[in-house]
Amino acid sequence: MVFKNVREWLEAPAASVADRGGRLNVLRGAVARVTTPLLPDDYLHLANPLWSARELRGRVVEVRKETADSATLVIKPGWGFDFKYQPGQYIGIGILVEGRWHWRSYSLTCPPNWSEPGHGGKRVISIAVKAMPEGFLSSHLVNGVQPGAIIRLQAPQGGFVMSFPPPDKVLFLTAGSGITPVMSMLRGMDRREQVTDVVHLHSARTADDVMFGNELRALHDRHPSFSTHLHLTGENGKFKLTDLDERFPDWRERETWACGPAAMLDEIEQYWREAGLSDRLHVERFEAERSAVGEGGTVTFAKSDRTVEVDGATSLLEAGESAGVQMPFGCRMGICQTCVLTLSSGHARDLRNGDEKREGDKVQTCISAAAGDCTLDI
Repeated sequence: MVFKNVREWLEAPAASVADRGGRLNVLRGAVARVTTPLLPDDYLHLANPLWSARELRGRVVEVRKETADSATLVIKPGWGFDFKYQPGQYIGIGILVEGRWHWRSYSLTCPPNWSEPGHGGKRVISIAVKAMPEGFLSSHLVNGVQPGAIIRLQAPQGGFVMSFPPPDKVLFLTAGSGITPVMSMLRGMDRREQVTDVVHLHSARTADDVMFGNELRALHDRHPSFSTHLHLTGENGKFKLTDLDERFPDWRERETWACGPAAMLDEIEQYWREAGLSDRLHVERFEAERSAVGEGGTVTFAKSDRTVEVDGATSLLEAGESAGVQMPFGCRMGICQTCVLTLSSGHARDLRNGDEKREGDKVQTCISAAAGDCTLDI
C-alpha cells in the first residue's frame, strides 16, 4: 500500500506548482529546476517513462475499435497534465515511428477529470482517430499502435468549447470524425446530469461509418431531452440546410456547434450569417483551406541544424516535422498562433491567400510554405 501511494504521488503532476500549492509539490518543482540540465527524468524514466519533468508524456492503455477505419485511444498522462480542460478542446499527440517523431492534433472525446473503472480508477484521457487514405499518422494510430506505447502530449487548447452549465437549447451538427469534440461535450453533460434540450444531427455515408453509434443511441434512450438523428449521405445525399425548418423548427433559438468537412462548415457559416445568427454559431475545422502554393525550396532550421527540400504545397510545419525538428504547433490551421516562428532569411508564402513573408517576419508555419530557400529560427 505504501509503494502504491508513493507511485501515485510520483505520477501526479509536477508542473504549475505555484498554482496548485502544497509544500511537497513545491519541493518537487524545485528539485526539477535546480537539477537542470540533469533533470529527474534523466533517472526516473528508467523506472517509469511517464515520470518526466521536461515534457508531457502519456501511455496508451487501450485501443478500442469504433468503426472499420476508426478507433478510440485511451491514454494515461504522466506528470504535468492538466485534467481541468474544457469539453471540446484538442491535444497534440507525438508518436515515434521508424525513428522519427510525428505530431498531430486530435480532439479529446472524454470529459474533464475522467476516470474509467477498467483502468484502476485513475484519471485518463481519450481521443478518437479516423484513418485517412492520405494520412500516415492517422492510419498508424488506428491500426499500428498497441497498448503500452509511450507518446508525447501537448497541453489541451482550443476555443471550440462548451461552458457549464450548458445553454438551455443546443444544436449539434456533425459529420464524419467531426463528432469527436462533440462527444466530449455530450459525455460531460451526461456525467454532470446537465443534459438540457439538445438535438444532434450527424451525417455519415453508411450506418456502419457512424462513430459512437451505440453510445449515442444509449444517450438518446437515457435522456428524454436529448435526441440524435442520423443522415446517411450514401442513400440520401448531403443534408440540405433548407431542411432545418422541417427537422428542427426552433433551430434559430438554439446555440449551435458544428464540426465536419470544410465545405459543410462553409455552407453552415454562410447560412447562419444570412440568418443574422453568426453569434450563436461555434465552428471547429480540422484543416485549413489552401488556395495558394509557394515555390518550394530548401528550408533550414537554424538552431536544430537541419535542412530539407520541399515543394510549394508542403507547409513549413510539415517540413520541420519531416526533418525531425520538434516544431511548436496547436490547431494546425492558422487560428491559434502557437506555431509562429521568425523567418531568419528568405521568403515564405501564406497558403490561404498567397501573401508573402520576408526576412524578419513572423510566420505561421502551419499555413505557410517556402517561397524559395528560407531559414527558420528554431
